[in-house]
Amino acid sequence: MATTTTRYSGDVLERLRSDAQAILARYPEPRSALLPLLHLVQSEDGYVSPAGIGFCADVLDLSRASVSAVATFYSQYKRHPNGTYTVGVCTNTLCAVMGGDTIFDHLADKLGIGHDETTEDGTITLERVECNAACDYAPVMMINWEFFDNQTPASAAETVDKLLAGEPVAPTRGAHSVATFKEVSRVLAGFDDGRADEGTGAGHASLVGLDLARKNGWHAPGADAEEHADAGGPETAAKAAESGTDPVGDEGSSAERKPRTPSDTSAETVAETDEKGTNA
Repeated sequence: MATTTTRYSGDVLERLRSDAQAILARYPEPRSALLPLLHLVQSEDGYVSPAGIGFCADVLDLSRASVSAVATFYSQYKRHPNGTYTVGVCTNTLCAVMGGDTIFDHLADKLGIGHDETTEDGTITLERVECNAACDYAPVMMINWEFFDNQTPASAAETVDKLLAGEPVAPTRGAHSVATFKEVSRVLAGFDDGRADEGTGAGHASLVGLDLARKNGWHAPGADAEEHADAGGPETAAKAAESGTDPVGDEGSSAERKPRTPSDTSAETVAETDEKGTNA
């Protein structure tokens, strides 16, 4: 159950202090440890509680207002009790076009909750997410930041049903099963759970470009001027040699565009011009 007191006591405080010292040892400046410390207290309470705010402030000799300011800035820190599983549905542009909004609405109706709300049994917190960084698998749902790719309203509802029934669920990529919100928060605090190498990392859709490059022998341009000149062709190389500078852009690109109007060569405000660049 979530902590409602303003301070930890007994064994909990002793354990948190020990973990906090391990975190502080990683940073030359103690204040830099605030973010992982917030994850640490969240792993204890299931959210950044008043006791967690006070603990971080005491450890780092900061005001509670300073700690709260950071905790309220980042969306991964929860200021009220979170569910065992955070189900985040991406509703950003591509996922929305591919059905993300429909998935979110379907889950909201099914669970009887809205954005950043939690089911009565404390199992699921539902969120709209601004991009899960997996556009090649849209629409995407994340559960405690594990990927569930190419979702539909039916597949998302099936996964949620398993969570509500206490059954383990496996993400499309990553770990073999989804950890709880508290367990993941402890990992984000910097404590290894030994699962980093489980499962598949990048999937096929993410690697298509790399596979094509390897098959065709494509390589990124080099950093030296000779390679840049070769990439732009002989005319660009000749211009570069005359000017003594590296070429900018390929032939025909906007970087090679000739000035056409007064505004192309002057920072001064000019009168409206016609298509030929003369005053209208």
